[in-house]
Amino acid sequence: MAGTIAPQAPGKLGDALEPAAIQTYLGELDSWLRVRRNELHELDAAALGAGRGGELAGDMSLALALWKAIGDRYQLVFATWDGGRVLRQERERISALIWGRLDGATELPGGLAVSLPEAGRLCDALTGQLRTRLALVPGADEQAARIRDLRAQLERIRDQVGLEPANSRDRAVQQLAELATRLEAITAKAERGGDVGGMLGPFETEATTFERDLIVGNARRRDARDQVLSARELRADLEQRATALAKLAAACVATVDPAPRYAVPDVDALGPVPVTPDEIGAYLQKLDRVSQALELAQHAYADALEEYAQLVALLDAYVVKARAAGVADSPDLAASEQQARDLLGRRPTPMAVARQLVTTYQTWLAKETS
Repeated sequence: MAGTIAPQAPGKLGDALEPAAIQTYLGELDSWLRVRRNELHELDAAALGAGRGGELAGDMSLALALWKAIGDRYQLVFATWDGGRVLRQERERISALIWGRLDGATELPGGLAVSLPEAGRLCDALTGQLRTRLALVPGADEQAARIRDLRAQLERIRDQVGLEPANSRDRAVQQLAELATRLEAITAKAERGGDVGGMLGPFETEATTFERDLIVGNARRRDARDQVLSARELRADLEQRATALAKLAAACVATVDPAPRYAVPDVDALGPVPVTPDEIGAYLQKLDRVSQALELAQHAYADALEEYAQLVALLDAYVVKARAAGVADSPDLAASEQQARDLLGRRPTPMAVARQLVTTYQTWLAKETS
């Protein structure tokens, strides 16, 4: 299996994570998200081109949903990180965002509740399986690399088997032992110069399915706790998300005008988690509505900031083009650029005028280069 691997998350739930570890993790997670998005687009196009979109729709939809849920949570962690301006409270909040449940990812089939690291591993496993089924993995010249990847995967599976409950662990241990024996046989044949390409594909599929089942099974066992514990967990996560969203909203309002005007839901207004069967169901529904409201507001503020960043990048691109054409220093272009730069540097930036000024610069550039 080729492709990038989700980064190892620092610490554990409840830790006040070290700033250096947070910064490293955010950088690695950002890179993983970008590469994984391209891989999934490539796989989706290959599946449609091969007429296998329907056959692979389930795994593809789950992989995309996991990628989106991870991306959404990354935005909240990044907003809380605030360029490194974090005290102990913010570092504990980041730990909760990383290791808590990815609630709000309502697209996950079956209401699957996983943490950020689990979602990354599951997305990796699904992507590897999709690549194998679409025969996008290189041929025999890459057999050694594929075997190395499988050895690493079996180690991940070994860790996951350790999380199995006593009544099912023996069966999982036996299945892992069988996979390890088969991989050793494949490795031995490859070392003797034999062609193991036909053996690797089915093995990769089986190992990935096993790993996915272990991850999903562990997540579902955790999600099967009684509803009171689930509600407490979700409420705590919503509080962290609301705090992170408040920072994201403040950054947006300070940067662009007009900015979205979504109120950050007050989780405290829901009151304490009830403990009676008659009340807990309705309370969970309220939590779900708050989760959806947080997600809607998050996307609105993030999109507004993204539009501003794209406008700055567009002006930069036009200036590069003007310099390449040797006209960047012409009075009209220089004045137009300065005017656009000044406005984009204003806080908050009036976006309607900023768009017009960038378009004006484009118009001057077209005139000077025509």
